[in-house]
Amino acid sequence: MPDFMKYKDKFTPAGFIEKIQRVAKRAGAKLVYAALILFYTLESNSVSLKDKAIIIGALGYLISPLDVIPDAIPIAGLGDDLGVLFYVLRKVWGNVSDDVKNKAKDKLATWFDEEEMQSLDTLFKDDPTDSPV
Repeated sequence: MPDFMKYKDKFTPAGFIEKIQRVAKRAGAKLVYAALILFYTLESNSVSLKDKAIIIGALGYLISPLDVIPDAIPIAGLGDDLGVLFYVLRKVWGNVSDDVKNKAKDKLATWFDEEEMQSLDTLFKDDPTDSPV
């Protein structure tokens, strides 16, 4: 796992939204959903400053064009991003509220059709460690 904390300075809310909108279809609903959950979790008061710093590092890694595997490489290019997002999501999952999950799904629905959204039905049902990904 790369030291994604060195990417925390790359994170900005505007940069995150711009990147997600640009890569949403190529990245797939699962990656975008995980990223949105982390993004909206930053607004929560139930998340420690340490966990928020880890989330910011992971989202900065997603935004950064300088990844371990460059995003331009088909299929594999976003795999390292997904791994980082899932790693951090597992760490903070206990602090992710249903409100955050619903907010992420609502935003996701603006970019993906119903069929793509159905792939999320089994993703992170109760615990991201049970994820089929």
